[in-house]
Formats: sequence, C-alpha cells, structure tokens
Amino acid sequence: MTVYDPASNLVKDNLDIVQLNGVTAVFDGFKALDLPYFGVDRHELRVVIGPNGAGKTTLCDVISGKTRVTTGTVSFEGKDITQLGEAKIAGLGVGRKFQTPTVFDSLTVWENMELALPRRWHVVQNLWGGPSSAERDQIMTLLKRVNLLGQLHRPSRYLSHGQRQWLEISMLMVAKPKLLLVDEPAAGLTDHETELTAELLLELKGSHTLIVIEHDMEFVRRLGGRVTVLCEGKVLAEGPLAKVQADEKVIEAYLGRSKARAS
Repeated sequence: MTVYDPASNLVKDNLDIVQLNGVTAVFDGFKALDLPYFGVDRHELRVVIGPNGAGKTTLCDVISGKTRVTTGTVSFEGKDITQLGEAKIAGLGVGRKFQTPTVFDSLTVWENMELALPRRWHVVQNLWGGPSSAERDQIMTLLKRVNLLGQLHRPSRYLSHGQRQWLEISMLMVAKPKLLLVDEPAAGLTDHETELTAELLLELKGSHTLIVIEHDMEFVRRLGGRVTVLCEGKVLAEGPLAKVQADEKVIEAYLGRSKARAS
C-alpha cells in the first residue's frame, strides 16, 4: 500500500507500522482531529506534544479503536483497522498505557503480571492453572528490569506512583505488543523515576514501536527522536525537538517565547 504524504511531498509505503489517511474525528460539530496523513515507522519512538485539547489523546483513541473516525482510514501493518474494536486491535499487537496507571490495587505485583498474560483471558486455558515456566521467566525478566522483583508479593496499592507506572508498562509488555501507546509517562514522577522511565522507553524502542504523549520538555529531550506537534487536531510541525522548538508557529501555539529562549 502506498499513500501520499502532503507534509513531506512524498509517497509513503508500508514501512510505517501505523498510518492514518484523511482522518477526521468530529464530536458535536467540533473537529478533534484533522489529519491528511500521520504515520510512524516500525521501531520508531515518536513523541506527540501539544497544548490541552490539541487532539493528542484522541489520536491514541483512534489508533487503539476506542474512538471511531468520522472520515478516513487507519491501518496497522498494512491492515485496515478502521472498523475494528479495541479488543481486536489489541490482539493485533497494539498496547495502550493511560496517564493514570490501571493496575489492580488489591492484587500483588505478581498477580497483576499473571493476569496480564494473554492466555489468562481465555476461560478454558485458565482452567489449567498458572503460567508456564517460559511465562514465569518472562515475568521475572520484566520485573527485574523495572526494579520490582523485591515487590513481588506486595499489593499494588502500596507501590509508589512511579512503581505503578512501571508495573503497568510491564503488564503491557507481557502481551508482546508491536505498537505501544503511552500517555504522559513522566507525570507525577520524581527526578530519579523520570530518568529510569526514559531509559526503559528507550530500551523498548529497539524491539517495539512507541507513540508517547508528553508535556515535560526535559523528558522529551531525553527520549530524542522525532517529535510531532499537534494543535487544534492538526499537525503543526514535525522533526527533532530543537527544530520544532524553533518553529514560530509552535512557539506561538504551545511552547511560549520564554521557554524557547531558555532552551
């Protein structure tokens, strides 16, 4: 499949793992998204920034199937997923992490991870008991990476905000998603937790595609790579952070002149 990208004046091929073509999302007459084209390369870490109401969350909602587009098409790995529901899109390899961690407070760290295994959602398979040895190894490897091995049997309600963020990311990784949508992972974290979260996302980039929504410019700087600036549902600018920070349209719409001078 090939599509024309008006932003770059190029014909794009299916190297992009996710593509939005002619997509609009309209709610009660308000156009939350208006994207002639948006695409993200396989194994890319793309950061999406913009003011409140710019359409960042709606973008993720459309890709994940939570929100249906008004016009246009959404494709994932060359497959049209425009009309598919959230569960089917997740089954194709799209994981979603919301701003507020969605872990089960009454369950331990281990129980949350076990419940997140894809096979645990199938009733017949659940009748056969716990995870396999390979699944156990996978869980332990993930928890070791996020420094949660010492919290295995601790109820999740007692974890710090940063630990809950890492647990939810680990829960998503159990399902081995090809594309991970991450909403404001640095929100509410300490400086140390922010640094570790950036390191984790950069490691995931090597084997996964990530779209990260973020407001913290220092965190965006740590992630590096390509940045997309949304404003009023449209792509205002795209490129390295330094380039978009210097764009007059971005300065006026989002970053502010004082922030641009400080950078």
